Amino acid sequence: MHDDRSLVEARLRRVLDERVRPAVYPESVPLQVAVWHAPGEPVPVAEGLAAPPEPIEVGARWGVPWGTSWFRVTGTVPEEWAGRTVEAVLDLGFDENMPGFQCEGLVYRPDGTPVKGLNPRNQWVRIGAPVAGGEEVRLHVEAASNPVVLGGRGFRPTPLGERETAGHEPQYTLARMDLAVLDETVWHLVLDLEVLGELMAELPGESPRRYDILRAVDAALDALDLQDVGGTADAARARLTGVLSAPAVPSAHRISAVGHAHIDSAWLWPLRETVRKVARTTANMTALLDDEPDFVFAMSQAQQWAWVKEHRPEVWARVKKAVADGRFVPAGGMWVESDTNMPGSEAMARQFTHGKRFFLDEFGVENDEAWLPDTFGFAAGLPQIIRAAGTRYLLTQKISWSRTNRFPHHTFLWEGIDGSRVLTHFPPVDTYNCTMHGAQLAHAVRNFQDKGVARHSLVPTGFGDGGGGTTREMVAKAARLRDLEGSPTVVWETPSAFFAKAAAEYRNPPVWVGELYLELHRATLTSQAKTKQGNRRSEHLLREAELWAATAAVRTGFPYPYEELDRIWKTVLLHQFHDILPGSSIAWVHREARATYARIAGELEGIIDAAQGALAGTGTVPLTFNAAPHTRDGVPAGAAATPTTEGRTTLADRPGGGHVLHNGHLRVEIDGRGLVVSAYDVEADREAVAPGAAANLLQLHTDFPNMWDAWDVDEFYRNTVTDLTDAESVTAGEDGVSVRVVRSFGASRVTQVLSLPPGERQLVVDTEVDWHETEKFLKLAFPLDVHAERYASETQFGHVHRPTHTNTSWEAARFEACNHRFVRVAEPGWGVAVVNDSTYGHDVTRTVREDGGTTTTVRASLLRAPRFPDPETDQGVHRFRHALVPGASIGDAVREGWRVNLPQRRREGAGPVAPLVSVDRDAVVVTAVKLADDGSGDVVVRCHEAHGGRARATLTAGFAVAGAVLTDLLERPLEGGGVERDGERITVRLRPFQLVTLRLARA
Repeated sequence: MHDDRSLVEARLRRVLDERVRPAVYPESVPLQVAVWHAPGEPVPVAEGLAAPPEPIEVGARWGVPWGTSWFRVTGTVPEEWAGRTVEAVLDLGFDENMPGFQCEGLVYRPDGTPVKGLNPRNQWVRIGAPVAGGEEVRLHVEAASNPVVLGGRGFRPTPLGERETAGHEPQYTLARMDLAVLDETVWHLVLDLEVLGELMAELPGESPRRYDILRAVDAALDALDLQDVGGTADAARARLTGVLSAPAVPSAHRISAVGHAHIDSAWLWPLRETVRKVARTTANMTALLDDEPDFVFAMSQAQQWAWVKEHRPEVWARVKKAVADGRFVPAGGMWVESDTNMPGSEAMARQFTHGKRFFLDEFGVENDEAWLPDTFGFAAGLPQIIRAAGTRYLLTQKISWSRTNRFPHHTFLWEGIDGSRVLTHFPPVDTYNCTMHGAQLAHAVRNFQDKGVARHSLVPTGFGDGGGGTTREMVAKAARLRDLEGSPTVVWETPSAFFAKAAAEYRNPPVWVGELYLELHRATLTSQAKTKQGNRRSEHLLREAELWAATAAVRTGFPYPYEELDRIWKTVLLHQFHDILPGSSIAWVHREARATYARIAGELEGIIDAAQGALAGTGTVPLTFNAAPHTRDGVPAGAAATPTTEGRTTLADRPGGGHVLHNGHLRVEIDGRGLVVSAYDVEADREAVAPGAAANLLQLHTDFPNMWDAWDVDEFYRNTVTDLTDAESVTAGEDGVSVRVVRSFGASRVTQVLSLPPGERQLVVDTEVDWHETEKFLKLAFPLDVHAERYASETQFGHVHRPTHTNTSWEAARFEACNHRFVRVAEPGWGVAVVNDSTYGHDVTRTVREDGGTTTTVRASLLRAPRFPDPETDQGVHRFRHALVPGASIGDAVREGWRVNLPQRRREGAGPVAPLVSVDRDAVVVTAVKLADDGSGDVVVRCHEAHGGRARATLTAGFAVAGAVLTDLLERPLEGGGVERDGERITVRLRPFQLVTLRLARA
């Protein structure tokens, strides 16, 4: 037989495009359209419905950037359409290739009831099936003219990310506003032909099944009269029945499809627009659930559910009903799909606490999976947090974006730093916006790396980011793929049902230990420095507010601010979303974030001041409040007392220029360039700075990645570097015991103050940068005389070790990584830590000198200047604090990291304030002291082992204790959660990095 495959396949494409798809709506009549443009920000629905519109014609331009237009469409169903299915087809000017990234609409009835969303691939509104004929149609569309920020030109600077700079020119052309007859037979024929054509293209050329489909498609096209598609569609479909009913082979891959619409809580749009994107999507999905009995939809991010509840109560009622039916599924159990690298220990725990509690309170639902398809890599401390929240599984897709190494598993056990394990699944379809296209499903089958031992994978299905979610076409395709020869089988299932099957079939999955590092988007650890500083400062202010408010509540009856703290925590958690905290959103988002952080800082300072005032009482005794988890200057952790700092610092001239700082513990030489050429540990008789090198070295790199400007730094950035060694001035500081250094470079200026606090073994470097560079990367380098093959970097509830060498491609790809408060490099018996108050990105490299020694260089990443999506990223004044700690053990690194982030507070009062709880071992770090969220008055204490070894410690309560139990993160007692208690003394035994939550009932 002659091979006519290409001929038939080309025929299928043309007939579908030019004859069959256009025949889905064979008859139409225009609707009358009028529009009212809201003058500013979005208005309430009642106001939009009542506003007086003006006529507008199809073909007219509309929609200034970030504007809202209310369209009113009216018409009458023709009498001759009686008995047929009629829809309104409303095209606002969509580009079908960009769902989620342009204009969108939400359709309302005249009484304000929301109907469904309008999106590029979802432009229809059902009028009747069938209609009687003569019905009056009146619909209102709240249309958002969101600009296309990421357009065809790629990652180019654009003013569209800020309302004030976006301009006022209309962006969209009203394309179609019709009433139309839907020919459901033709619609089904389209889906038949698409499914078979897409499947055929993925089958081997020599496959008999491919030829079976080819002949059937050819026959169907022969049966189709191209001048009467509607009249012959049934005949064409009949010729496809055989190939569509052939069952899948027993060994076929099993796909659990989950309806989904991944919605970034902010990204190329502000938070207020996400509120509306979620409303449109949930309106769509509840409508689709009504129409499709097999369909299941899952939505993550409790914050987005809360937005629907607050802003769209009519949609919320439909959502609650669908949840009760088990078909609209709360997923993930987190407040938002947050970044997981940068949030601190407590913040990461609270993501689960607030997320899971919302779903429990609203629906009585506790889901088993963490759902983070788009997060930019996963910290090694996360498995323990997931398990401590009562969750067992994790789903993500993002690691498939790695550019260097292919991850070796799709279903596996992920082990964290404490030994906790979580069953993890990476959907091999490699997208969280699947459309049920045959190429996507075939890729999932080919790509799945656990063949032979596992057969199931999950496929999130639907358009995200306001694209409208799952479409009726996707559901129709899935129905045809339920049991189809040559294809994986497809069934709609909840995430929990999928994970139950995956766990059952894969009894001994492989194990991956340590962080899940994304070999991409490394610059998100640095971009938008003020957003990151706002997050770090908020986390520590919340710690202080809870600690002092709880202490004051127990000691003085101070009213514990439950509602305020709950609201502020949720605000901070929202801003940890994986495009806000990473700095990859438009200017509007980060401008609002800065204002939000300033506002909540003021609120938290007020809570702290009031609580400390209640504790201190009236008097003139000088008190220092120490919120850090370690004793400082004689003041116990979580207490207030008069400090007992001893020692003094001297400042002298250095021969050859510069200055020498000395406090008896460290002797630091700063040369005439303002660089640290010596940091001598007196007790250890050991120099920290590598021979011939200089620390406190600012280095400037060209930074122009190949794409993803705010997200990426490509390794070639290191090829070009400028050492900023020229100083305008190097002088004694105003206090007489510090050194002030001023430098200028490009259009920017840096002022640094180097100081040596009395009695402490650390050099503090305060850096102020007035930054006005473009596409540059600023680093602060500390070349150290340390021979280290690995280094420690703080993460949630512990630290992770990373190699300093690049033996493998995996190690070479980790050229920029995340730390929280410290990085430490060490030889046996001696190490050096670099601690910080607000930076996350860093790199550690090693070289061997001519003298045979090893220089290990730690560099903190300070600032970048990408131009997309915010062309003014990081312009302006920034302040950072770092400290170099020679001779630091891991315990020293932990302690100094906390101290630099929790400065002491001073005031006068009646006398010392004892800690509410204390621990007798520094290795056991208390991360939270608070009152229980249920308002019972119980005291909740969370602590963890921080040094990486086993620890036995005694926790002593500063109040009468009636009972103590171990709990999960939601403060629920654990089975077998009893503890050793002797009055107010509780014994805890911890494995390395283990976290525990204790609930103490007050007598």
